[in-house]
Amino acid sequence: MTERIETDVVIVGAGPVGLFAVFELGLLDIKTHLVDILPKVGGQCAELYPEKPIYDIPGFPVISGQGIVDNLMRQIEPFKPVFHLGEMVEALEILGTPEHPRFRVRTDGDKVFDCKSVIVAAGGGSFQPKKPPIEGIDAYEDTGVFYAVRRMEGFRGRRILIVGGGDSALDWTVNLQPLAKRLTLLHRRDAFRAAPDTVNKMRSLVASGAMDLELGQVVALKGPAPALEAAVVRRDDGSTFEVATDVLLPFFGLTMKLGPIADWGLNLHENLIPVDTEKFESSTPGIFAVGDINWYPGKLKLILSGFHEGALAAQKVHRYVYPEKKLLFQYTTSSTSLQKKLGVVPEKRKEPEAA
Repeated sequence: MTERIETDVVIVGAGPVGLFAVFELGLLDIKTHLVDILPKVGGQCAELYPEKPIYDIPGFPVISGQGIVDNLMRQIEPFKPVFHLGEMVEALEILGTPEHPRFRVRTDGDKVFDCKSVIVAAGGGSFQPKKPPIEGIDAYEDTGVFYAVRRMEGFRGRRILIVGGGDSALDWTVNLQPLAKRLTLLHRRDAFRAAPDTVNKMRSLVASGAMDLELGQVVALKGPAPALEAAVVRRDDGSTFEVATDVLLPFFGLTMKLGPIADWGLNLHENLIPVDTEKFESSTPGIFAVGDINWYPGKLKLILSGFHEGALAAQKVHRYVYPEKKLLFQYTTSSTSLQKKLGVVPEKRKEPEAA
């Protein structure tokens, strides 16, 4: 039986940017339901790198991917958002006018939402790792071959071979090296696309003998599947050698699929949703895009950029949800009404003592 739900806003995606949008909307008395294809909140932070240290979240010198998600969940708790996890948005129907938009959102979980705005915070859409073209690699997956690190402790005391030259490969090289019995980083060439500071840390580990750096490409795996014992590496000159390893971590990036969003009639730019930078609204009034799913000149794919985008989008959403109500911007530090929404008891001002 189809479940029908009325709400102010449907947020597609429950990653960090979608979660912070709940907060900004909640401050404006706007109710939200979130739909995410993953079985848990957190998006890529929770699914791909929950224990990975992140250094560019304001106010936190360092915080893990899961730590960001946990803090955001505590922050939005006063607004009681409703989550629909393990579901995908299949269709979107435009019911209203550009001045007074209304939408009907359907999921594959047999739910229908009637709402006044839609915020797409779906990262790059649904994502899956790019697999290296190695014959028989499937037989070792989830035992000797992993495309993400969800629990660092599971790699303690193991011989680890990391393949790649980008941020993910270098970040995990630096973070897993203290746990590994022996760690080897393999890349096609002695040049890397990762942050310079991380590259320098890796090279220091190599220079000290704490880990190995090899050049070449994995062309075969050895060991009675599913137990991995070694990887065969081919150099540029065609010669080969073996790296003894229990764990192969290939970081070749992610393949992004926009999915049904591509059929919503939005003007797309290379499978991303173009938005203006005043309110992060798409070409369809009432549909907004924040985070990695959107595009505009100068776009930076950073979580903190997505937070900013969600804050501005909420201001325009308020006009659609409350067209007759004037929005007065207030700081949370000075507004007692906002503090009450957050469950904060404002401190009483002390009267000056009489002389």
